[in-house]
Amino acid sequence: MAEWSGNVAVELRGFFSEGAWPGQRDGGISVSAQPEFRHQWDGGNFGVTFIPFARLDSMDNERSHADIRELDFLWVMRDWEFRAGISKVFWGVTETQHLVDIINQSDVLEDIDHEEKLGQPMLRITRTIGNGGIDLFLLPWFRERAFPGVHGRFRPPLVIDKDLSSYESDDEEHHFDWSIRWNQSVANLDFALSWFQGTSREPLLQFAGEVLAPFYFQLKQAGLELQYTGEAWLWKLEAVHRETSAESYNAFVGGFEYTFVGINESATDLGVLLEYNYDSRDHLALTVFENDVFAGMRLALNDPQSTELLAGVMYDLDFNSKSFRLEANRRLGESYKLGIEAHLFWDVGSQDPMYVFRKDDYVQVTLARYF
Repeated sequence: MAEWSGNVAVELRGFFSEGAWPGQRDGGISVSAQPEFRHQWDGGNFGVTFIPFARLDSMDNERSHADIRELDFLWVMRDWEFRAGISKVFWGVTETQHLVDIINQSDVLEDIDHEEKLGQPMLRITRTIGNGGIDLFLLPWFRERAFPGVHGRFRPPLVIDKDLSSYESDDEEHHFDWSIRWNQSVANLDFALSWFQGTSREPLLQFAGEVLAPFYFQLKQAGLELQYTGEAWLWKLEAVHRETSAESYNAFVGGFEYTFVGINESATDLGVLLEYNYDSRDHLALTVFENDVFAGMRLALNDPQSTELLAGVMYDLDFNSKSFRLEANRRLGESYKLGIEAHLFWDVGSQDPMYVFRKDDYVQVTLARYF
């Protein structure tokens, strides 16, 4: 059975301050489209998925881009599943970041939170075992990260030129990466162990005259995911050990979410979140999550419009930097969805990696039409 779906959207994004770096603009409008085609036959034993994506942006030419999120063939045989082509995979359980989620390259042009991903060419072999299974990923082609242009926000003082990308491996983007992951559910505990070996999705930025050039190094990563459900409690942990030719370090993010169900005998649920982020490299870490606490709330009205809101504050224990994040969504009728997103930064220390974003406070409004 063949099925078409997807969405088209209009997005307005405005920044409260002039950019910290020359050439940065204060806002703009963009349109995006993501059609989705799925076809299954033989009782679901065979299937094809095709999900392209495109955006046209008035503010930053580099943000006008297109990608094939998914284009793959599926074959299911008893407890085995084979998927070949371009696919997306998600790993992780926590809210503030997903340390273990390494298969797909982040689409940072779409989202600074690294939630959106590029499609990754792969062969995925899955074996179902009990209440979980084992996944083997063979990754023959690496996807480079795209970066904002001179007019874009959320960038360092120098523009990043992806045409100057270099690699530690002589095979460059054709280095054969691979990964394996085992996941299981036992009573109220869900857990997963993973191993990745290949090209790092996060490049090191090197000076190249008046621009920065990405350098992609080789990486080994062992990952752990844990989530325990106890009545209204969700306890979550993601941890990684990473090794490169230059360093070896550990990082984790862990915390809880407690949900107050049916506030004042209504359908509304309120979740309270608290997470701690740690990186053993301390001040040498290239991430903003080296010693940070996140406190937030998740509100679900459970109404016919599926109204939801997530808000929280991140506090850096080393630099006393603070950031605020808001995401809200509500359906309008049967086919439309309104989304509001905001990020605010204040008291950002000059040594904090987040310092380059200190003037990038923004509000974004998106209206999407689903079909």
